[in-house]
Amino acid sequence: MRELHDGIELLETERDEGPFVWRNWDKWVERCERVISFLDTYPETGDGGKKVPAWRERGLVCGVEWSVFRGMVERYRGWLNEKYGGVAGLREKLVFAHNDTQYGNILRLLPTTESPLLLPANTHKQLVVIDFEYASGNTPGLEFANHFTEWCYNYHEPFTPYLCNTKSFPTPAEQRRFIRAYLNHRPQFSGFASASATPKVVPSPGPGNAGISAFMLDSRGSPVGEQAPVGYAEEEHRRIADVERRVDELMVEARWWRVANSAQWVAWGIVQANIPELEEYDAACRTASAGAPAGEVGEMEKLDLEDGAGEEVEGGKGGNVEGEDKEDDEFDYVAYAQDRAMFFWGDCVALGLVRLEDLPENVQEAVKIVDY
Repeated sequence: MRELHDGIELLETERDEGPFVWRNWDKWVERCERVISFLDTYPETGDGGKKVPAWRERGLVCGVEWSVFRGMVERYRGWLNEKYGGVAGLREKLVFAHNDTQYGNILRLLPTTESPLLLPANTHKQLVVIDFEYASGNTPGLEFANHFTEWCYNYHEPFTPYLCNTKSFPTPAEQRRFIRAYLNHRPQFSGFASASATPKVVPSPGPGNAGISAFMLDSRGSPVGEQAPVGYAEEEHRRIADVERRVDELMVEARWWRVANSAQWVAWGIVQANIPELEEYDAACRTASAGAPAGEVGEMEKLDLEDGAGEEVEGGKGGNVEGEDKEDDEFDYVAYAQDRAMFFWGDCVALGLVRLEDLPENVQEAVKIVDY
């Protein structure tokens, strides 16, 4: 993660486009509005003995009317921009991020007994990150928020692989350990004139001259039996304090961005969903509109699948098999979106963006709050 953030420069045009999480939201939001409007107004009782879809039995997709959910996202987006002093300040915080570091996208190499990967300095290289379809500019906080939330999912769970189990969200101590390792990692990039000893987004945590060669490190210590020089001890104390301060800042930033991350994946679940009832409705509308005078085709007759769907959202987060056509075996994207919306609302409550008592009673009971 650190090597991606430091090793790949964003283009100025990518910075100008802003965080990728919002570009996804903006691209999918109109499609979401049309699909959710259909889902939320679908009859609650079966027609002629026809079974009511599971997503309808679970209630409104976002827990509230779509207009309320979308309005909350826009309000939060303005709140978040203010945290950075506006869009210009946020622009400077962007790094090249993977944006989907769930366990299925992180592989571990099993080296042979003679592999250089077994050297202590190379053990981190045993991890290989794959699936860069969402990689682009985001803040480190968004990257951490996404990764930490992925701890809550088990996409191989046989019955409810779409559930966000917030009991598995990493504790503050686990988050600190992860972010501290990120800050202390010293990536080396071949082909660069000099590899920075610190992340681009943080103050220097490195003691002294980072260019000192490895075989001279002992010269910075003190002879056996003597105390370390006062200057070195103070410098090391400052370094540790700087790292811990940045850990604190990134933990706060990660919490800020959890809402944006959830909003994005709610939208993703909707544009990914295969909804036979919608397709049937779409087909009926196209048939009806074929004989209708120009200009009399209603807005809901335009629910074609090209809006926001397609090549940008390939495959499920759980890695379901391509071409698998048994409905029971498919990942339930609508359930994923509905459940993730409860985490969205939980974070909105925790950040003070909405009061719990102002949400519908069923949402108050189902909301997922992680208060750290």
